[in-house]
Amino acid sequence: MQQKVLILDFGSQYTQLIARRVRELNIFCEIFPYNSKNFTIENYKALILSGSPFSVRAEEAPHPDLSNIKGKLPLLGVCFGAQFIAHNFGGKVAASNTREYGRANLSFVKENELFFDEVNENSQVWMSHSDTIVDLPENCELIASTHDVVNAAFKIKEESTYGIQFHPEVYHSKDGLKILENFLVKIAEVEQTWTPDSFVETTVNRLKKQLENDNVVLGLSGGVDSTVAAVLLSKAIGDNLYCIFVNNGLLRKNEFENVLEQYQGMGLNVKGVDASARFLKELKGESDPEGKRKIIGRVFIEVFDDEAHLLEDVKWLAQGTIYPDVIESLSATGGPSATIKSHHNVGGLPDFMKLKIVEPLKMLFKDEVRRVGKSLKIDAELLGRHPFPGPGLGIRILGDITAEKVKILQEVDAIFINSLKESGLYNKVWQAGAMLLPVNSVGVMGDERTYEKAVVLRAVESTDGMTADWVNLPYEFLQKTSNKIINSVKGVNRVVYDISSKPPATIEWE
Repeated sequence: MQQKVLILDFGSQYTQLIARRVRELNIFCEIFPYNSKNFTIENYKALILSGSPFSVRAEEAPHPDLSNIKGKLPLLGVCFGAQFIAHNFGGKVAASNTREYGRANLSFVKENELFFDEVNENSQVWMSHSDTIVDLPENCELIASTHDVVNAAFKIKEESTYGIQFHPEVYHSKDGLKILENFLVKIAEVEQTWTPDSFVETTVNRLKKQLENDNVVLGLSGGVDSTVAAVLLSKAIGDNLYCIFVNNGLLRKNEFENVLEQYQGMGLNVKGVDASARFLKELKGESDPEGKRKIIGRVFIEVFDDEAHLLEDVKWLAQGTIYPDVIESLSATGGPSATIKSHHNVGGLPDFMKLKIVEPLKMLFKDEVRRVGKSLKIDAELLGRHPFPGPGLGIRILGDITAEKVKILQEVDAIFINSLKESGLYNKVWQAGAMLLPVNSVGVMGDERTYEKAVVLRAVESTDGMTADWVNLPYEFLQKTSNKIINSVKGVNRVVYDISSKPPATIEWE
């Protein structure tokens, strides 16, 4: 059985990064809200407590019961997690005189401490807290300090319980991955068996048992996620998988035809359905981002319902949902929270559609999906395709959607993507696309004044979409691409480039 690590989420913006780093060590982990009842602690080899926007001293702060865990299971508290351990087991946490945020360096590391094996004094770490541990519990041992934070790391004597007031999961903690490896591999003795090949083997076997001889319908998009999901399902149930590729009228230029051609020879049973007119009709006049997503999701389900009725005895709808989709659609702390965005492939089906859902990729990050695809020997060019949102250009056209706006953006997007490929930049970018703004701007073409659309080009680098930085594309490339768009696409007279990172911005504009 796959050995697992449990991460309890207290609402930190970095919780997903902890999971990513653990996965990089070929160790499988799962994230649950701190108050979730959906896990059994006996199924895990180690537990990590995340950071949190709360103070442990506040009445509304999370207060999980660790009495059946601490001292029995290797436990690591990160930032809030460390302060929670100290606060609840005899130590003292108080407000720091100055907010401890940003880069710091270890000024003291206890000699021969396995937790810091191969980590030297002066190693850079990343702090992010306004409280600090003033006094450690009596049975604790100090194992690391920085110049400003005395109790930067501690362990409880005769237990595999550790606390650190910095974030090992972020890039700025230079030896963060090594620290996590020391805790998980050397202390908790978790086996590093989480590999693409092992995922394929266990997932195919699980799907065979789960689906047996049932028929499954899957929506293909031409992207990495749905393709990898389709191949996994095909290996498990063969001809019982029916793939449908829906043209929602919001795809990239010529994508409907190109995707259908792309799947020829892959051994998949694929049917193309052109429902573009139906989607555009339903979207008419809707300008709210969430409203558009919900309409696209609803019509998507309705089209599938229509198509599923044409097939015999279909019992399952397969989806290419991945872990960031699930995470971003849930409250991090299990309580009220503002929705960042809804995902049309998360959250179940309406009652009228009598299909169960199967999501073979829902525990994978995007880069892990690609590695699984490579293990499945899927074409490298297909696996290298940039992510494309399920709602398509519908969330890249700000404001209401019309057929004319879709055509304009398709042309702009095609020029941008093809230019990246021709310049050898496409594979250096994680995701790229264009946005159509709901504003006109004044321009001059020849001797005439114009009042036409402005478009935004967006290119980011990332590993999983949870965080992203804008790509510093060469000025010459941007100049040529801008000129080509304005000269070739009627209705556009201004091109701008988005230099926002995620967070605080999102990758998509809606």
